[in-house]
Amino acid sequence: MSKTLPSADSESGFKAASIILPIMNETHSLSKTIEIIESECADLVGQYLIVACDRTEEESLKRARVFTSRDSDRFQLFFQELPFLGGAMRDAFSRVSGSHVVMMASDLETDPHDVKHLISMAQRYPADITTCSRWVKGGDFAGYDKLKLVLNYLFQKFFSLVFSCNLSDMTYGYRIFPTALVKSVAWQEVRHPFLFETLVKPLRLGVKVHEIPSQWKAREEGESQNTFLRNFEYFRTGLAARFADRDSLIL
Repeated sequence: MSKTLPSADSESGFKAASIILPIMNETHSLSKTIEIIESECADLVGQYLIVACDRTEEESLKRARVFTSRDSDRFQLFFQELPFLGGAMRDAFSRVSGSHVVMMASDLETDPHDVKHLISMAQRYPADITTCSRWVKGGDFAGYDKLKLVLNYLFQKFFSLVFSCNLSDMTYGYRIFPTALVKSVAWQEVRHPFLFETLVKPLRLGVKVHEIPSQWKAREEGESQNTFLRNFEYFRTGLAARFADRDSLIL
């Protein structure tokens, strides 16, 4: 018997969002991210999962503890067990309590003002994924390397053809998912290609995906943990998902 994803009927629509915020060397950007979300849609966010690792700087941990000390029910700080960025997200997925989960960054490369728009889309399409796009009208890149910009554009075009979809930004790891979905897919990646995996595996499984515009800008503090050459690993991730047996993608 073939495996199936949880039925959309098993979810009674949007109830509350859980926000995942991995931290490495962010301080004021973490605070600003949370403060913006709280000011715009606090009543729709039931949980913040702040994920640290053994390389997270002490100043970042101190800033995170400011929030956990104020409200330990909504703000949770924990150390990841799986390695790298993808591992942090996967560990957070297992702790999500909201009906939906937002995957984003804490360094302001993902505009926190867009969280309210992602939640609005989840309220409208609770069984689907909504992802941010820097390529659609209203989206933008600020401080992005020109060569990487060209390669990014070509990559998006290539994989939109591979998956026969009209998505314009499949690698931007800023999106909202039904929690039941992320807990049902067999994730494999632990590095940055996990951000791509979270879109291509659901696409292969027939999940609908919507896009909203978003403006990306280079992080204000710290350094990116993703190297340029590692971006080529995304091809392996995308092609493996496209030609995988559907049952192998579901737990």
